[in-house]
Amino acid sequence: MVLRYFFKQLLLLPGCLFLLLLLAWFLRRRMPRLAACCFAVGLGGLWLSSAPVAVEQLARLVEREPALAHQQWAGLATQADAIVVLGAGRERDDPAWGGDQASQLAVERLRYAARLAKASGLPVLISGGSPFGEPVSEAALMADVMSQDFGVPVRWQEGQSKTTWENAQLSASILHAAGIQRVVLVTQAAHMPRSRWCFEQAGLQVVSAPVGFISVPNQRPLGGWLPESKSVWQTGLLLNEVAGQIAYPLFYR
Repeated sequence: MVLRYFFKQLLLLPGCLFLLLLLAWFLRRRMPRLAACCFAVGLGGLWLSSAPVAVEQLARLVEREPALAHQQWAGLATQADAIVVLGAGRERDDPAWGGDQASQLAVERLRYAARLAKASGLPVLISGGSPFGEPVSEAALMADVMSQDFGVPVRWQEGQSKTTWENAQLSASILHAAGIQRVVLVTQAAHMPRSRWCFEQAGLQVVSAPVGFISVPNQRPLGGWLPESKSVWQTGLLLNEVAGQIAYPLFYR
């Protein structure tokens, strides 16, 4: 996992753009034209990846699953037998809480799942392991938030998975043992196409419940062309999904 993390940071934004700028500096005397090209691509990429308007357009390509209408929430019990919430990392050693906590993305998923669970009465499974060997799984951290902060009990925890594929495979084993074949899947809108594919490959019928859409109008001054730090982070999330949607069908079956 550490090696995978290392290469992922270098190959995706902003790591690959910094490598291009570094290459431009090394080549500036021996190959000035190539250096100029690397510099232009690196600098232009940094600008586009930090522009909200560019993030919005990229998100429209990635976020292909529509949101659930509010009117559908109560009727989910007729379409599925459980709600599955996927882990989304952690905040480490937060002194306000005295230890690791579920990430902001994870809490956003939990909040939405809690609303769906209260409206439909469906039981909840949370899936998320400890990718770097932490003593407490993401599923356990999220289950605590779900019960303590949102008042929704968690029936199942899957705390061994390290990838979205493992989320699906290990969750499916738990759910199939309980006689469950249909699930409402909660994750970020950008993550949903890859997640849905994984869960369908694991033999489950999926009702998509995406949250956290980035493809909405950015409503920024000057049309969203000014650089913004949040956009760099969002671009990284989106490009990670683009890479995942290409790679998963090649490596997992």
